[in-house]
Amino acid sequence: MRIAEIYRSTQGEGLLTGTESVFVRASGCNLRCWFCDTPFASWRPEGQDLPLDAILAQVREWDTPHVVLTGGEPMLFSELIPLTASLRDAGRHLTIETAGTLYLPVACDLMSISPKMSNSTPSVNEHATWSRRHDRVRHAPQIVSRLMDEYTYQLKFVIETPADCEEMQQYLKLLPEVDFSRVLLMPQGVDAEPLSRVTEWLEPYCRQEGFRFCPRRQIEWFGLVRGT
Repeated sequence: MRIAEIYRSTQGEGLLTGTESVFVRASGCNLRCWFCDTPFASWRPEGQDLPLDAILAQVREWDTPHVVLTGGEPMLFSELIPLTASLRDAGRHLTIETAGTLYLPVACDLMSISPKMSNSTPSVNEHATWSRRHDRVRHAPQIVSRLMDEYTYQLKFVIETPADCEEMQQYLKLLPEVDFSRVLLMPQGVDAEPLSRVTEWLEPYCRQEGFRFCPRRQIEWFGLVRGT
């Protein structure tokens, strides 16, 4: 399994915000979001292929009960199945961060699904091939629905404009079983100023519509820094 980094930090997004966790970042992704904040695991994948025992040994260096498997897209790798089984056997709480385009029968305590809307598609002028491929692959509500049915979940949507909220609402109509209290709307941005600008209107929108507002605390705490 190709790994970009393994580190301990504090979860900055979602229902477990503030939880100390070990992060295992897979390198490689089947999408190319233009706003990706970890391009070293997607647009320009770095890292090395590590055997299962090596990954587990690095995770064990920290006596931290929560482990987050992220990327890139960790569900690209079939090795995730034995990795999550071993971590579960070791008593770790597992969160998997995924775009919800791929399915694997993994062990997982919180499936953190971030469906990618049209606002994620890269410029067709700058990245013609990836723009077409991204748009073809990103929309997989049937897989999202299956993950929601089989796991405790949260849905995280990246929002930049009010039009994104309208598209998100239409997407949720494809998931009639969804629990709105597990839908999190997260402002798009990788530094404080754009995050604050979107937060001004998005947070009251969430209160009005019954969604959860999802700040990106890791940006507030650390900035856009690797290993956080």
